[in-house]
Amino acid sequence: MITGGIDIGSLSTKALILENRETILGWSIMLTGPAPVESASAVLDAALKETNLCMADIKYLVATGYGRVNVPFAQASVTEISCHARGNNWLFPSVRTILDMGGQDCKAIRCDEKGNVLAFAMNDKCAAGTGRYLERVASVLNLDLEQIGPLSLQGADKHVQITNTCVVFAEEDIIRSIREGHNSIDILAGAMDAIVDRVVALLERVGVEEDLCVSGGVAKNAGVVGRLQQRFALKPSIAPEPQVIGALGAALVAADMGELNAE
Repeated sequence: MITGGIDIGSLSTKALILENRETILGWSIMLTGPAPVESASAVLDAALKETNLCMADIKYLVATGYGRVNVPFAQASVTEISCHARGNNWLFPSVRTILDMGGQDCKAIRCDEKGNVLAFAMNDKCAAGTGRYLERVASVLNLDLEQIGPLSLQGADKHVQITNTCVVFAEEDIIRSIREGHNSIDILAGAMDAIVDRVVALLERVGVEEDLCVSGGVAKNAGVVGRLQQRFALKPSIAPEPQVIGALGAALVAADMGELNAE
């Protein structure tokens, strides 16, 4: 059975095509535009081009993410919490704790051996602890987003104190630190410490069990992942493309629903 998953996030929209719960046939990632329906259609078309399939070949399609209700061609919509748990469990069956760090929210999830959600905590009232926070930090320091992870690992042992309660306050701390003469790398290291403090607090709310998996766009940031590894003394599992995990989970849920409807 060919199934599909679409994950409409605040910053990016992802689609993934799956065959028989076993093989990923194709996937695509695009920036989320002002019209979620158009973004969903475009990203699905791009994923299908990787597979030599067409829309009619997809037997069941599930949408997830904040824009999941805006996908009229999906047969169902499911919360991103469930989809991230399923997707990470499919890739890493031993994982019991999941940290998904997206563009504007961060989720800590604890799941069982089947990927069922046992507990979760979510930071969605402020962009601190998310990709948006990192984007603003990079912008204020006049650095490329791709640079800041590796650079942050070069900071001195005593880093500059940067708040993790609000992106606006963090920007003020960074500007003040620049005026005080602190170097950019030490400021950056302090900002990375702040984001990790924030997400560690979320993880501790759900309970950290081995193994830990990190997904979402921020999973590509070496500074964040390296600090998490130090905090918990374990190496987090990360998918080759951590941004498509929600879409993968949605495609897996689609397989379940497709089988039920076929009975």
